Amino acid sequence: MKKTKKTSKGKNSKDKDSNSNSIGKNSKAEDLKMNSESGDGQFLTTNQGLKINDNQNSLKAGERGATLLEDFILREKITHFDHERIPERIVHARGSGAHGYFQVYEPMKKYTKANFLQNPNEKTPVFVRFSTVAGSRGSTDLARDVRGFSVKFYTKEGIYDLVGNNMPVFFIQDAIKFPDLIHAVKPEPDNEIPQAASAHDTFWDFISLMPESMHMIMWIMSDRAIPRSLRMMEGFGVHTFRFINEKNNSVFVKFHWKPLLGVHSVVWDEAQIISGKDSDFHRRDLWDNIENGNFPEWELGVQIVEEKDEHKFSFDLLDPTKLIPEELVPVKRIGKLTLNKNPYNFFAETEQVAFHPGHIVPGIDFTNDPLLQGRLFSYTDTQLSRLGSPNFHEIPINRSLSPVHNNQRDGHMRQTINIDKTSYDPNTMGGGCPFQAKAVEGGFTSYAERIDAKKIRARSESFFDHFSQAKLFFNSQSKPEKEHIINALIFELGKLKSDDIRSRMVGRLTFVDTGLAKDVAAGLGIPVPKPEQPINHSIPADGNPKNFQPANIDPPVEKSEALSMKNTIKKSDTRKIAILATDGVTDKTFNSIRSALLNAGATPAVVATHLGSIVSSKGSNIKVDESLLTTSSVLFDAVYVAGGKESIDAFLKAPESMEFLNQTYKHFKPICINNEGIELYNASDACQKPSDKNDEAKLAEAGVLINKSPEEFISAVAKHRFWNRQMC
Repeated sequence: MKKTKKTSKGKNSKDKDSNSNSIGKNSKAEDLKMNSESGDGQFLTTNQGLKINDNQNSLKAGERGATLLEDFILREKITHFDHERIPERIVHARGSGAHGYFQVYEPMKKYTKANFLQNPNEKTPVFVRFSTVAGSRGSTDLARDVRGFSVKFYTKEGIYDLVGNNMPVFFIQDAIKFPDLIHAVKPEPDNEIPQAASAHDTFWDFISLMPESMHMIMWIMSDRAIPRSLRMMEGFGVHTFRFINEKNNSVFVKFHWKPLLGVHSVVWDEAQIISGKDSDFHRRDLWDNIENGNFPEWELGVQIVEEKDEHKFSFDLLDPTKLIPEELVPVKRIGKLTLNKNPYNFFAETEQVAFHPGHIVPGIDFTNDPLLQGRLFSYTDTQLSRLGSPNFHEIPINRSLSPVHNNQRDGHMRQTINIDKTSYDPNTMGGGCPFQAKAVEGGFTSYAERIDAKKIRARSESFFDHFSQAKLFFNSQSKPEKEHIINALIFELGKLKSDDIRSRMVGRLTFVDTGLAKDVAAGLGIPVPKPEQPINHSIPADGNPKNFQPANIDPPVEKSEALSMKNTIKKSDTRKIAILATDGVTDKTFNSIRSALLNAGATPAVVATHLGSIVSSKGSNIKVDESLLTTSSVLFDAVYVAGGKESIDAFLKAPESMEFLNQTYKHFKPICINNEGIELYNASDACQKPSDKNDEAKLAEAGVLINKSPEEFISAVAKHRFWNRQMC
C-alpha cells in the first residue's frame, strides 16, 4: 500500500486552499481590529456592494406613509433574514397550540362589516399558537421573553390571522430594523451562547443605541416577561389597524385579549428553577388544563379611535412602540375566545400552522405603521422558506373553511387537482370563472386612504418621543413590580462583559426615572453616568443629520392601572396546590381540604415522601401524585401541610421537605399549616414564626395560615402572592 506524505499545517504553514484574507491566521482580536480598520468594513452595503445611505428607515410614501414595494434594500435585508434557518422558525420557534372558538357578544356593524363580528349565536373556529420569541424549539418555556399570541380565525369570508404578542408594544418602529434586533438578541454567533436569553452584550449594545426600544425594555424587564401560565397572560395586536363598515367609514382599532383568570406571573428565581425542573411547564399547563376541561378563556377587547381624533394624542397612533392608555380610550370587550381541544398531532398542527398579519377579511384593514408594513412582506417569505412551497395554505391546519377559487396552479407539494383548462383571467373557455366579487358581494376592497407625499427614507417627527411611555409604564407599577424591574436590569446588565455598554445603558435609564437608574447603578457597582442624548443613526440624502433628540414629553397620563398586575383578577380556579401528606396523615383534615379545593376548581396534588400510595391514620389508602424527589414547590401555586404526627415526623426526616417549604415561603406563595404541621414549618427557614395568637394574625396577613379553614386558604390562594411577607 502506497504511503502518503503527511503535510504539516502548523502555525507557520500556508494553506493553498485558504481565503486570501487574513481571517483565521491571527488572534480573534487582531482579526477584528484589521477588519474594522480596512475600507471593506467601513460602510454598510447591499449584497451587491451598493453602499447604504439609511439603514434606519424603510422607503415610504411620505414620513407617515405606506412602505413601498420598491424598497429593494428592505426586501433584500428581510429576505436574507427570513431564509437564515430552516426548517425551524427563526423567531417564535418554541410554541404551544390549541383549537377553540370565538363568539362575539353583539353585532359590531357600526364599526366593521367583518362577518365573524356580527352574529352572537355563531361560533367561529380558531387555532391559537403561543410561543416564546428568541429561543430555539428546545429551549425553556420560562425564558425572560416576549410571548407570541396568534389567533387564526376560520371565518366564512376566509382566514383572518390576528398575529400578536403578550405585550402591546415592540422594540423598534420600522421593519427594516427587525433583522438587526433579532441578530442582537439571538445567541452570539461565535459560540451560540446564551440560549433563549437577552442577558448578553450584543443585545444590550443594540438596545443602548436604539432609544426607541426603551418602552419595550420596561415591559421585557417586568414580570410580564415570565407569565405563570399561558392561560394567565394578556394578548395584543400591537399595531393600529382599521375597522371599516358597510358605509366605507373607517375607525382606528387596537386589539386586546383579556384573560378571564387574570394576569399572573412567576418570580425570576422561580422561573430559573422551573426551567431546570420542568422546561415544558407552560406547554404542560395548557395541555393538562384543556384535557381536564378547564378551558382557557379570553375576552377580545378593542380600543376604537375615530379618524378625526388620529392626531389628538401626544404620541403617534402608528408608532408600534406606543400604546393607548386605557384611561384615554377604554377597552370595549366585544367577544370571547375559548380553547377547548388540544391538537391531535403537534407537528401537523402546531408546528405547521402559518400565521400572517396580511391574512385579513373585509371590514379589517391596515394602517401605515412601518413595522406592520414590513411584516406584510416578511411573513409570506418566511412561510415559503420554512414550509417549502407556495402551497402552504393547503396544509390542513392552514386551510380556509371558505371555498378557495383562483388561478394559482401547481408548485411544490400541490394538493388541489384542478380539472378545468383555464388558469387565467379574464377568460371565456371557463365561462369567465372565477369571477371578481363586487364589494356588496363580499369582495375585499382596500380603504381608500388619500396619499400625497414625497418618496423618502425618513421618520415622522411624531415618532421621536422615546421615553414618555417608558416613564408611564414604570410609574404605573406597584412597589414589588418596580423592584422586580430593577433586579431584572441588574441581572441582565450584570452579565455583560463590556463596561461601556453597561454604563451607556444605565445612562439611558436616567431618561426613564432617575431613581431607577440610581438603583440599577448601585446594584452594578458603578456610578450613574451623565445622561447623554441618543446617538443619531439616520443620515438623510442631504447629508445633514436630522435632530433625533427626543423632546421632553410628559407621559399621556400620570399612571395607568391596566399596566400593573396589582389589581388583576384574583381566582383560585385551576390553581395547582401541593398537599404535603404521607403515611399517618389525619383523615379529617386531608379529606376536608382536598374536597374544598376540588369544589373551588383548584387542582390538588398529594406530595409524599414516596410514590405509590400512603396510609392515613385510620387506614385509608390515598394515591400519591408526586414524591419530594420528583417534584418541586415552584411547580405549585400554594402548599397545604396536612396534620398527623406520624406524617409530620416523616417529613422532618426528609431534607427535601424543608427545601419545599423554604422555596414556597421565599416565593411569596400561600402556605397553610394544620395541627402538627406547625413543627415542620418552625423547622423551616421562614423568617416569620408564630409564638402567640397575635403572631398568627400577622402571619395570616403575610399568607401563612395556621389552622385556618379551607375557605380561608382558598381565599389566600386566589391572591396569588403575598408581597408583604418578611424576608430574612
